[in-house]
Amino acid sequence: MPGPAAPPPPPHRSNTRRTGGAAASARAGSRPGGGGNGRPPGPPGKSGGNRRSGGDGDGRPSTRRRRIRNALIALGALSLIGPLVAFAIGWLVYPVPSAEDIAVTQVATFTYADESPLATVRPDNVNRTSVPLDRVPESVQRAVLSAEDRSFFSNPGFSVTGIGRAVINQLTGGIGGGSTITQQYIKVTTGQDQFSLFRKFREVVLAAKISKEMTKEQILENYLNAIYLGRGTYGVQAASQAYFGKDVADLDVSEGAMLAGMIQSPSRWDPAKNPDVTEQRWNFVLDGMVGEGWLDPAERGRQVFPEWREPSNEAGGGIPGDHRGHVYNAARAELERLGISDTEINTQGLTVTTTIDPRAQQEAAEAVESELDGQPENLRASLVSVDPKTGAVLAYYGGANGVGLDYAAVLKQPGSSFKPFVVAAGLQAADPIGLGATYDGSSPQTLAGTEVANSEGVSCGNCSVKQAMTQSINTIFYRMALDIGPAQVAAAAHQAGIPENLLQEPTGGISLGDREVHPMDMAAAYATFANDGTRHEPFLVTRVTAGDGRVIFDRGAADPGEQVMESGVARNVTESMIDVASSSRIGLGDGRPTAVKTGTVQSAQQGQNNDAWTVGYTPSVSTAVWVGTDDNSPIQNSSGSPIFGRMLPGSMWQSYMSDMLSGTPVEQFSDFQPIGQAPVREVSRAERDTDRNGGGEQRESEQGRGDSEREGDDRNRDRDEEQAREERDRDRGDGDGGGEERFSDRGRGPDGGGGGDSDGGDGDGSDGDGN
Repeated sequence: MPGPAAPPPPPHRSNTRRTGGAAASARAGSRPGGGGNGRPPGPPGKSGGNRRSGGDGDGRPSTRRRRIRNALIALGALSLIGPLVAFAIGWLVYPVPSAEDIAVTQVATFTYADESPLATVRPDNVNRTSVPLDRVPESVQRAVLSAEDRSFFSNPGFSVTGIGRAVINQLTGGIGGGSTITQQYIKVTTGQDQFSLFRKFREVVLAAKISKEMTKEQILENYLNAIYLGRGTYGVQAASQAYFGKDVADLDVSEGAMLAGMIQSPSRWDPAKNPDVTEQRWNFVLDGMVGEGWLDPAERGRQVFPEWREPSNEAGGGIPGDHRGHVYNAARAELERLGISDTEINTQGLTVTTTIDPRAQQEAAEAVESELDGQPENLRASLVSVDPKTGAVLAYYGGANGVGLDYAAVLKQPGSSFKPFVVAAGLQAADPIGLGATYDGSSPQTLAGTEVANSEGVSCGNCSVKQAMTQSINTIFYRMALDIGPAQVAAAAHQAGIPENLLQEPTGGISLGDREVHPMDMAAAYATFANDGTRHEPFLVTRVTAGDGRVIFDRGAADPGEQVMESGVARNVTESMIDVASSSRIGLGDGRPTAVKTGTVQSAQQGQNNDAWTVGYTPSVSTAVWVGTDDNSPIQNSSGSPIFGRMLPGSMWQSYMSDMLSGTPVEQFSDFQPIGQAPVREVSRAERDTDRNGGGEQRESEQGRGDSEREGDDRNRDRDEEQAREERDRDRGDGDGGGEERFSDRGRGPDGGGGGDSDGGDGDGSDGDGN
């Protein structure tokens, strides 16, 4: 039987290279059916094994794939070569600016809402004197580096991380990104400060070019002679004269640090306008110098904030030196927050349209200044008025001296004017505290270890929340805040519009306004109540256009706002304040519905007060008024009597609101639907309108009051009617509206119903509060 067949010999491999058709035939023969290598043939229409991705039947790349590959190669080459080419072109095209090239040749105009002129920044308001670097003390140079660019002598003229942030911000709608001193110098001298990627590209090109053509010392010298430092000054020499009355060579470490700290926002951080922030920046600069080894820690410890010169009352350059100057500065500060710099304002021929109503602004100035006429010279006042439906600031009065401190931007304790936020928090509690809920309003009481007293010893044995608001009973609101939680009171205030960075670490004293706020904050937060819980951020600028017609900023269509609390909650807060105006005799003469709260912050001196407020609104206007002093000294009227909230501030508020709303339709608040326990008796709208006739009749709501208490108030009112008229004539010149001082003298509260505020020194930093 024959054995098994021998295996076939292995195929012969020839070193001879196949070409042309022979090679193709050989390849085809080795892959019968397209399979090849012993693999089964592939399905019809598809090539078999050893397929090449994107290949056709003969293994060549497809035309489409080849085009994509070529395009990617070209794109990659362009991404590498393009920037180099663009950089080279920019290098050739962009000239290196000098400090003498500073662009301040165009007029900027700020207008009222009706486009009538408010302020004009003219080129003749420029004050600049160039000095060589060796005349600038080394400590001043280092202070500037500490403030603006601590790696100046080692960086290439631009910041890679800063550019990265700028790109991200540009793509995400943000602003800024950080610039080196070299980049800042370019912005200042060219006037190109818009937030754009092209501007950043130009900066990088010029920064690299300048760094190549100039030494670091030359760049620093030019920068120090070009930067704007406020008060119309360009360069450190002019600024040294404006702020300290001396040559730059004579500046010490502390003075240099103050100037350096102002560079980023000189108009806003002038110590005459914002001393607290100026000092914060001063500390930042000095601490940075220590961190860089430029200032000995011991010498740092010896530094004190320098004495500086008050600015001239004549602002010059078209900037008004009266109350309108504060509007201008507030608008400039808002422009900065929008990413529009001082350089652009000075060089781009901007027209800035504000929200200020010229009539309202004039009424605000007249209301404040007429009431202060004849009063002690140390009294200061501010008034801010906001449209609740939009957030637009209608009037902004920060003082008569437009180049001095802006009192509309100061931080002050609001006293009892903060109590509505306690009510808002209570209404939103899990178990809502309604306006009819009753509390022990006796005085004094010890609450959470703190003795709390009502003003002038006023006591209320069993008062409703609404009555407590009208009479401003401290003990009730302090108890409410403890029950709700001080943090919840702060949250309700933030909800309404008080900035999140304020009201930190609240205690029970927050119910009596022991945490500082700005007048603008109070006007805006009360506006949320007026607008039934829809909040609008307050704003001053609606539109900015450049001299060449470019629209740099446009607020556009009306913002619908944010519904931050239920409309019923806001309306109940309004209802809690509905009787205060008539009780305090600061109601509006046309019977217009108002919601108002007064507040007074007691002084450390017994029987004296430091600050006084009136904040209130109609459905269309929300206004806050503050009266105080520069040094927190006691506030007294021309008769030497302590000023309470319903006196000077109340008269200012009443005068402004009456004149501002004169001739406009009388608007009603929305219908009131009580949350939680309702007041005992609701006063009809007709009755309420009858009562709000300017204070002629003083019928008070019965809101849970006993007959004996009500009769006692009526007897007091009848007994004092003639005396009130006499005192009104006598005291009107004192601005107290006639009556608050009198109520205080006979042991009743300054709101007319009894009960100012006094927390009796709660140990948590409050000065105490009286209304």
